[in-house]
Amino acid sequence: MAGEQAIPSSDSPPSQPAASDSGVDEGAAACVTGEGYDPKCVFCRIARREEPGTQLLPCEPEDLVCFQDIRPGAPHHYLVVPKKHIGNCKTLKKEDVPLVEKMVTVGKTVLQQKNVTDLSDVRMGFHWPPFCSIAHLHLHVLAPANQLGFLSRLVYRLNSYWFITADQLIERLQAGCATS
Repeated sequence: MAGEQAIPSSDSPPSQPAASDSGVDEGAAACVTGEGYDPKCVFCRIARREEPGTQLLPCEPEDLVCFQDIRPGAPHHYLVVPKKHIGNCKTLKKEDVPLVEKMVTVGKTVLQQKNVTDLSDVRMGFHWPPFCSIAHLHLHVLAPANQLGFLSRLVYRLNSYWFITADQLIERLQAGCATS
């Protein structure tokens, strides 16, 4: 994405601290089964189609799901979520780069299916713990980025303490920087 900077190798993203969009710590303990499923996690239940109010969008590969965010920050705001419960982006390691890249590919594909043609005006990223609303890894896919509302520009702000873009996370993981 244009204008992004790499994240330093410290334990937290760059820039100034700010208020959380949710105040929920994504690193909180969860009751995860051996199958990578947490029955208390809403995203685990959505991935298993146990939440009737959430419509899943067509998504390949089958280990990911995609659905519309319930509080959209842009005209197109989708979440790409692994079916297997993964706590947050700080728990990822270098070997998880293909997962993040696959999530980005799914996000771009969904945008194209929704007739978004300008993929240069897209914001994709993760909230950096503890600024996470759901304790399950999820990629925010927002387009067009130039139509983010005032609050969304803060919540999904580039180079902020609370939001890391997918490109920044991939770069950080490839460099072998510790994220947890």
